[in-house]
Amino acid sequence: MSSLRLALKIDVDTDRGTRVGVPNLAADCREFGVPACFLFSLGPDQTGRAITRIFRPGFFKKVSRTSVVQMYGVRTLLNGTLLPAPHIGRRNTAAMRAVRDAGLEVGIHCHNHYRWQDYVHRLSLDEVRAEFTAARAEFRRIFAGEAHTAGAPGWQSNARSRAVYDEAGLLYASDTRNGAPFFPRLDGRAFNTLEIPSTLPTFDELLGRPEFPDERIVAHYLGLLRADQPNVLTVHAEIEGMGKRDLFRALVRACAERGVQFIRLDKLAQELLANHASIPVRDQVLAPIDGRSGVVATQAR
Repeated sequence: MSSLRLALKIDVDTDRGTRVGVPNLAADCREFGVPACFLFSLGPDQTGRAITRIFRPGFFKKVSRTSVVQMYGVRTLLNGTLLPAPHIGRRNTAAMRAVRDAGLEVGIHCHNHYRWQDYVHRLSLDEVRAEFTAARAEFRRIFAGEAHTAGAPGWQSNARSRAVYDEAGLLYASDTRNGAPFFPRLDGRAFNTLEIPSTLPTFDELLGRPEFPDERIVAHYLGLLRADQPNVLTVHAEIEGMGKRDLFRALVRACAERGVQFIRLDKLAQELLANHASIPVRDQVLAPIDGRSGVVATQAR
């Protein structure tokens, strides 16, 4: 049996991604018999306001590579600016519940994706708490229970958001990139919520690069899988669940053929926490990563 283990974390950013991409990915998970954790944006879809990211280093390069308009659709890119911001949770309650009812894991991505990704580092503790409290309230309305996991938009995380996670009593979070699971330390304070990082590049970090034509991406992922730590791939409902669905299905099929064991993130967290003392405490920092504009949360080297 292969010693390679892979967990799928599915970030859902938009109203259209929830309505179209989520059912597609849930159907793919059922077909291939693989688990996944769907993290939902639960409040207003203000994707159009993300145009302010044009000032970030590398943003134009990413946009030109990934055909953002084609993937997200014109309607989504106008949400919150020229068009009203649809409330994702209220419009898509049935689609979200269907994921849970299919036996797949569900959790919180955010309340307002744009507000968290672009402003969490400017928000006070009370403001971060209010954002996450709103997400928790909508999650409870939809699923009639508390969320046990969260993953921050754009991997934007800091000491204030970690404090709010601890207050919520989450089983684990997945806010960072690269490395083995750890307990994060920021501003000299170690936090209690287990962090399980995404270890693999996302599709949008590879798509459109001359060294990674679509026909080479599956083989590239297979070459990145490691046996010495859990492999975690962040999937986006708006990309793998829509325009690049065939490529995602090819990747899952290739992993299954290779004997990769797909694992649930909540089960992995329980397994790790059973040996709590073995989980290291590591400093969390913001740093650039290949293929993505701006900086993301990661472990200090």
